[in-house]
Amino acid sequence: MKNKKELPFYQAQHNEIELFEHAYSNQLPLLIKGPTGCGKTRFIEHMATKLDRSLYTIACHDDLTAADLIGRHLIGDGETYWHDGPLSKAVREGAICYLDEVVEARKDTTVVLHPLSDDRRALPIERTGEVLKAPPEFMLVVSYNPGYQNLLKGMKPSTRQRFLSMRFDYPDIETENKIVQTETGIDQATSINLIELVHALRVLKDHDLEESASTRLLVYAATLIKSGFDPLEACRAAIVEPLTDDEETVMALMEVVRAKMGD
Repeated sequence: MKNKKELPFYQAQHNEIELFEHAYSNQLPLLIKGPTGCGKTRFIEHMATKLDRSLYTIACHDDLTAADLIGRHLIGDGETYWHDGPLSKAVREGAICYLDEVVEARKDTTVVLHPLSDDRRALPIERTGEVLKAPPEFMLVVSYNPGYQNLLKGMKPSTRQRFLSMRFDYPDIETENKIVQTETGIDQATSINLIELVHALRVLKDHDLEESASTRLLVYAATLIKSGFDPLEACRAAIVEPLTDDEETVMALMEVVRAKMGD
């Protein structure tokens, strides 16, 4: 009997919890689209705990190989033995397997997901000749940031159409305020000031900034301020500097910070 973990805080925005539960109970794979730091990973952690399932999270990148997912033969004590990768472990255990930023992985790697994401729900392991049949408790979840998509990084339609899909975005002011206060314990007035600042910076997306200020960065700033760090410097370290390397842009954004947070 597993010890029940504490449920990670997650503030729902729409019907995502209900959709996830229906996908899980019907053994359907799920794709989550949304910008960086909007709560995708926290949502998956929340749902895995809520459903009492183990969670395997894989951060995808250019060098990720099929063997990194499935497993490989290793040598130890003079013998060769098979070592499962996280995807194989998740299938065997009936866990939830989450591939974060799946479009960053090579396309020849993501092809191994195909038999798991259709009615076969199977994972062939060519090197051992084994075919793992996913139990009902297993669930495959992937995510990516549509803002990063291009001809080289987009998900193939043949892969995308194997998944149910939900779209995440940054929360509205009321929801984001509840998140920030719950996560950090900061006072209402400071929380609202920070949120209004971040919303002002998000307007600059696609104009002067490559990426929007995320809810994650907002929580970081609130955490620093709550611990007694100078508010302007907290905003610089947690919000402004992570958004740009250009010094002139940093100075311009700090003017916005001063206008919103005060001197």
